[in-house]
Amino acid sequence: MTQPPDQRTDARSQTVPTDEQARVEAAAARTGAGIAALRDHPALAPVLRNLGLLVVLALLCVVGTSTSPNFLTVDNFRNILVSSSVIGVVTVGMTFVIIGGGIDLSVGALVALSSVWASTVASQSHGAAVMILCAVLVGTGAGIVNGVLIAYGRLVPFIATLAMMVSARGLAAKMADNKTQIVTVQQINDIALKEYAGIPLLAIIFGAVVLAGWLVLNRTTFGRRTFALGGSSEATRLAGININVHTVLLYALSGACCGIAAVMLLARTTTGSSTHGELYELDAIAAVIIGGTLLTGGRGTLVGSILGVFVFTTITNIFILNNLATSVQNITKGVIIVAAVLVQTRATSRHVST
Repeated sequence: MTQPPDQRTDARSQTVPTDEQARVEAAAARTGAGIAALRDHPALAPVLRNLGLLVVLALLCVVGTSTSPNFLTVDNFRNILVSSSVIGVVTVGMTFVIIGGGIDLSVGALVALSSVWASTVASQSHGAAVMILCAVLVGTGAGIVNGVLIAYGRLVPFIATLAMMVSARGLAAKMADNKTQIVTVQQINDIALKEYAGIPLLAIIFGAVVLAGWLVLNRTTFGRRTFALGGSSEATRLAGININVHTVLLYALSGACCGIAAVMLLARTTTGSSTHGELYELDAIAAVIIGGTLLTGGRGTLVGSILGVFVFTTITNIFILNNLATSVQNITKGVIIVAAVLVQTRATSRHVST
């Protein structure tokens, strides 16, 4: 039986809008899923975070230019680059440790201990090569102690490295008799003075360490094992990887970076002191966190960590140019760290829920 015309019209008016609504909703769902996939894609997420840090750096440059006429100068940018070099080398080692699921609170004290040990009269009497070797070996050796305590002593990384921080700082003060040791070897002091093609040697050393770290983290088995260890130590062990040895190597690498940074600091200050490297652990951890590396490990990028170093160094530079107190700088850094961790926590919980 054929429906009357008015009933057919009512049927079309009811079905067509419903079908259209379903089609629009389906298209919106596909679009939203595509955007979420782009945002959460493992390859694109670090790129987006790094772009965000570049935007932050650009905004800081705008702030610096508007607040001080001395910010936008070649000498000031060179100063930012050199200031980033020492803490940047320390941050390279810290990035490996945190991606591997650990933490290293002793980096500042290891820089101090390495600088004091390398600047003793006995070390300086053998020349620059011995001083450099001494600094790197002392940092590496202390890092190995950290790793052994954590991997084989089953100490929590926070406790082990906290104990090393106190002990290394105390040993440095004992060795130097609470005095500043003057570096008299000119080859060491020249490290901070030399430039190649207008680029400071300290910045070149920094770039070389970053490049080597990036290659190891992203192009070697050691790097892949580091990500695996931070993601799940038990799964890594079941995969046949010796997680104890790898843990020791991670902390040894962090210690070696501290030794290199100590040599750079010796050149910048022409002194070795037990006060060197104070709060380096704060600066390095903060740079790694805002660079996108998870505190729980398993995810992170070295490029992001280095951008984090430049962000903090630029903030400090702006504060210095505007004669702001150090306390304000530390408060700002603390706020940035808390904000970065909150963002990480939200992103991680969202990823888990999906």
